[in-house]
Amino acid sequence: MADGNRFFPAPRLILAALVAGALAGAVAVYVSESRSGNNAPAQAAVGGSKDDVACAAKSDRAKKIAAAATGEVAALLPADPPQSMKSLAFNGPDGKPMTIADHAGKTVLLNLWATWCAPCRAEMPALDALQKEKGSDAFQVIAVNVDAGDDVKPKKFLKETGVEALGYFRDSTVALFNDLKARGLALGLPVTMLIDSEGCLIAHMNGPAEWSGPDARRLIETALGS
Repeated sequence: MADGNRFFPAPRLILAALVAGALAGAVAVYVSESRSGNNAPAQAAVGGSKDDVACAAKSDRAKKIAAAATGEVAALLPADPPQSMKSLAFNGPDGKPMTIADHAGKTVLLNLWATWCAPCRAEMPALDALQKEKGSDAFQVIAVNVDAGDDVKPKKFLKETGVEALGYFRDSTVALFNDLKARGLALGLPVTMLIDSEGCLIAHMNGPAEWSGPDARRLIETALGS
């Protein structure tokens, strides 16, 4: 992906991912062969918290930003309605618990991946390239590994895929994925969410995308400029 080769799952990779997913006994991998690959279920109703109410008021902004998702990132859908993601929890690079709220003031592209997910392996270098180019005090790619077990396989995976700029974020409990699934946002892996500087979900995508290309850069620039 990051080397200019567009990636969308070939049938043999999809089959391999399915077999690996079944053996892992964790979560279902993304299996659509289509480019859109985003036939997500309806999102769960937004709660009545102050944060959710504030986020829901950003519906027009979410639609505007999602409209900039074209070409290689056209599968990104606007949040309907936007909702607070502040409580999403995972471990940071230092191994300590953290949440999206800890990244207040920064737009975040949150991605969930696993070592047994073939589309994730192809997508990771592109996410790394996006972080290298666009990462700043205003924007960060947070790619969270959701493998069960210890850190050996995930760290080996990152080394094998040449990841250099992405931080090592983890959730070995699958709680993060299950949270997103309960919200109607996650079908399998990979799943990606664009979250604004106030912790509000702006857009989301199920399936892989070319995050290192011009379409992705344009999307992020639109999100940061809105």
